[in-house]
Amino acid sequence: MSHIAAPAVRPLGVGILGAGPVTQAIHLPALARLRDILEVRHIMDVDPAVASSVASRVGSASSTSLEALLADPAVDIVAVCSPHQFHADQVIAACRAGKKAVLCEKPFAMNGEEAARIADASAATGVPILVGAMHTFDPGWLAAEQHWGDLPEQVHTIRSSIVLPPNARFEDFATEIITRPAPAKPDYSDIEVIKAMMQGGIMGLAIHDLPLVRRFTPDFGAVEVLQARHVRPFGYAVSLRTPTRVIELRAVMNSTWKPEWTFEAIGDDSALRIDFTPSYVQAGSAVATFSRGGETTTFGPYGHNGYEGEWRELAELASGGRRAPSAQALIDDLTFALAISEATVQNVAAGHLADTEKAGATA
Repeated sequence: MSHIAAPAVRPLGVGILGAGPVTQAIHLPALARLRDILEVRHIMDVDPAVASSVASRVGSASSTSLEALLADPAVDIVAVCSPHQFHADQVIAACRAGKKAVLCEKPFAMNGEEAARIADASAATGVPILVGAMHTFDPGWLAAEQHWGDLPEQVHTIRSSIVLPPNARFEDFATEIITRPAPAKPDYSDIEVIKAMMQGGIMGLAIHDLPLVRRFTPDFGAVEVLQARHVRPFGYAVSLRTPTRVIELRAVMNSTWKPEWTFEAIGDDSALRIDFTPSYVQAGSAVATFSRGGETTTFGPYGHNGYEGEWRELAELASGGRRAPSAQALIDDLTFALAISEATVQNVAAGHLADTEKAGATA
């Protein structure tokens, strides 16, 4: 009896909208580790030189328009890595183009109206959407989630603490960046600059952990900012509470030699601590440590991080091997982040005004 070999399964094709540092230093290295299931087939950037140069690294097509990428039949999955203000329209366009799945970098929308439009487009077309909050896909977090029992119900304190060097240092370790935007020197005396930096800190950095925070915050709709402070050169210290939870969000990006990214959820007789690896480092997963009474259990490290995890999830979604996440969960995560960002900015502005008035009174 002759045996006919099964045809090889062709990797799913990936198209990326936006070829900036995150694409170059994070997504392309992660995808390189997954060549058996995913293959970059199209890079789009509004700068033709950047699109062509980045595409040449992976042997893909390149273009300068959304329409060209979406019309490419080799593209099965679209990754939206463009500036925030373009996310909603591009995600919706990818859904309507009949692609198999969409990854959108955070935040996937700028407000609730945009989020609702995205949810409607996903529901109407059946195209699943993932948001790139990479920690929710980290094997260390997922292992902790499977074993923490009743911890979410008994937690009273939640902390996210981040100490990192500037992104550029990690980007340079990961790859040679093409056309990195030149950083501007901030004017710390301008409250509008501080407000923008705080908003960027919450929606660009804290947002990675806010879905984790919300997982332990059943009354997240009643969050209140108690105090918010800008930390130079870039960072934040924010204290929040709900009727049943105390939440601390702290971050600083400076010249530190030792990066640290931790998440803690503390209950009456048990606690969870997760130590995440830096975003740009292909150094495996987070390590989760669960303590109850006098016993401690550790999960991880595993072989890949959350960025690779989200791409694995996308491949499963695109091939029909897994159900899409709830659109309402994505909207709730966004609503939670936007509420904290808005309240944080208001608190910082009020504190600045009070400091200014106090200085004027003592002058």
